[in-house]
Amino acid sequence: MAREWTGIQQFPLATQTKLLELLGKLKEKERDSLTILVMGKGGVGKSSTVNSILGERAVSVSAFQSDVPRPVMVSRERSGFTFLLNKTIDVLLYVDRLDAYRVDNLDRQIVKAITESFGKEMWRKGIVVLTHAQLTPPDCLSYDNFFARRSEALLKVVNSGVRFKKREIKVHAVPVVLVENSSRCNKNDSDEKILPNGTAWIPSIVETITKVATNESKSILVDQKLIDGPNANDRGKLFIPLILAFQYFFVVKRVQKWITDDIEKAPKSPWE
Repeated sequence: MAREWTGIQQFPLATQTKLLELLGKLKEKERDSLTILVMGKGGVGKSSTVNSILGERAVSVSAFQSDVPRPVMVSRERSGFTFLLNKTIDVLLYVDRLDAYRVDNLDRQIVKAITESFGKEMWRKGIVVLTHAQLTPPDCLSYDNFFARRSEALLKVVNSGVRFKKREIKVHAVPVVLVENSSRCNKNDSDEKILPNGTAWIPSIVETITKVATNESKSILVDQKLIDGPNANDRGKLFIPLILAFQYFFVVKRVQKWITDDIEKAPKSPWE
C-alpha cells in the first residue's frame, strides 16, 4: 500500500504547482503509476536525489559514508497518481557526479551490465543525472562548457557500451539533467532550488522523467525470464530487485560487487 506523498507539501508553492501539472499530464495519458530504476556508483548521491525529489527523508543518508547497496523500497501516492512498486520499469536514472572529471572502467562495466541484463531498449528509457551541480568549473571553462564536456564524455561511454548506431543516437538521444541536493543550494524568488543557470531543478528533472516515461519506447517488463537470465546459473543474472525512489533498484549481482568494491576503495569526501 503506497503512503500518501506528504513530502510534496514541503516544496514551495511554485514547485508544487508544476509537479501536480506534470502528474496531471501523465494521468491524461492514462498513466496512473510510474516505476523508476535508479543506478550508479557509490557516493554519487542517489539516495539524496531520491529524498530531494520526494521532499522527504525517504532514504537514510550519512554525511560520513557513501550510500550502501542494500534493498530499500519507497512508494508514494498523490492526487490519484501512485508511484507504485511493480515489475515494469518506466524510466532509468543513471546517476553520476558533475564534478567527476573523468570516466573510468567502472562506468563502462556498469553500462555494460545494465545493457546485458535489460537490453539496449532500457537506455531508450534512460536519463543521465549529474549531481553536485552547484560548482565552480576550472578557470578556463564556463559552466555551460564544463557541463557540455562532462555530459559528452559520459554519453560517449553509454552510447559505446550500448552499441547505439549513429542514427539511434540521434533518434534516441539520452537526456542529461543536473541536480543539486545540498541544503546550501541557491534559490530563486519563489524559494525554489535552482542551478547556476537559474533552472529550478526539481520540476526540471520531473518534467524530463515525464517525457521519457511517455515516449514511444515500451517500458521494460521485469519478468521471471529476465530475472533468471538465459542461464539460471549465469553470474550476470539479476539480484533481487532493490527498489528506491519512486522505484529504485540495484539489480545485477556483479554491479553490486563492483559498487561495494568502489565504496571500499574511494576516499570519503567531507561533504558526502
